[in-house]
Amino acid sequence: MQKRIDKKEILKVVILVLIMVCISITVFIINDFEKEPLTSNEGQSYEKASVVEITKDNLQEDGNRYGNQEMILELKTGEHKGEKVNATSPSGTLFGADCVVGMKVIAIVSATGDTLVTTVYSQDRTLPIILFVLILILAICLIGGKKGAKAVISLAFTLIAIFFILFPLLYQGASPVMVTVMISALVSVFTILFVGGINNKSFAAIVGTVAGVIAAGVSAYIFGNVAGISGYNVSDIENLNYVAQYCDLQIGGLLFAGIIISSLGAVMDVGMSIASTIHEISEKKPEATAKELFLSGIHVGKDMMGTMSNTLILAFVGGSITTLMLNYSYNLSGNQLLNSYNIGIEIMQGVAGSLGVVLTVPITALISAKVCKKTKG
Repeated sequence: MQKRIDKKEILKVVILVLIMVCISITVFIINDFEKEPLTSNEGQSYEKASVVEITKDNLQEDGNRYGNQEMILELKTGEHKGEKVNATSPSGTLFGADCVVGMKVIAIVSATGDTLVTTVYSQDRTLPIILFVLILILAICLIGGKKGAKAVISLAFTLIAIFFILFPLLYQGASPVMVTVMISALVSVFTILFVGGINNKSFAAIVGTVAGVIAAGVSAYIFGNVAGISGYNVSDIENLNYVAQYCDLQIGGLLFAGIIISSLGAVMDVGMSIASTIHEISEKKPEATAKELFLSGIHVGKDMMGTMSNTLILAFVGGSITTLMLNYSYNLSGNQLLNSYNIGIEIMQGVAGSLGVVLTVPITALISAKVCKKTKG
């Protein structure tokens, strides 16, 4: 038994190493291109700085801020590191900051010859972001132990696959839906094998997960065609059309690719849970038939469907809470609300993702039951 386990562990390590090597080579090849500059940033940079002195405040007697705040900044990075410069901070809600002496900020430094024009872009959030990410990683590792550490590595792999494989391929003109399905399958294989090991349980979970995300993508595509919704109806279409003039980006498929990516996590969770449950039942009750194992998986899946569907729909609602609040505030009629593109897209995302979760349950249960009984036999 020990010898068999050792062989499986070795095979697992070999497969994961091969995947990592292939991914590394792929990332290097895919990212070996130059992106077209969409804006001119010559002479402009974003640098870290600290507020040395407030020379003119814009805080009024009513407690609000109007106009620009003026100050002296000490630059901490860039070509002018260590220099003290005059700067302004706009009172907008998206740019600028309510500066106080000692505050860390990000400054836009525009150099024209010997002249520097400096504007506060935002408060420097680098340290809080790093700290919260580290807290999350620490919590996962402390509570999850070895499994938690594996989950962190899997998350890192997922982010690398999205930002260094998916996005470059989309930018260079690859089919959004096809590439996203491939990336989802790759992430599923790596994550499930890395966390669950090489066994029948992982095989069933992988197949169920891939089938679930494909179901989500197909249902979204069908919904879009029937309802007259395409990737050209998104709110950022003007900016996307501008970007597409300088690259081969296929805008129409981005919406459906996003639905596949957003449903991947929930679908993978359901697939792995169903496969693990059936595998555990099969181990504890070897006399159970394939039908009994299948029905056990369905019973467990019924409990998960509601929570996972809620998770997806609430995630989509949370991401669009500002738009929904505006619609509510303007008291839009039912006909106007249901037939607007924004609401239609949100409904399509929630329904398609939930359908992917629901279909993952019977697919994974069926495969797990068949595989477990075949192995026992």
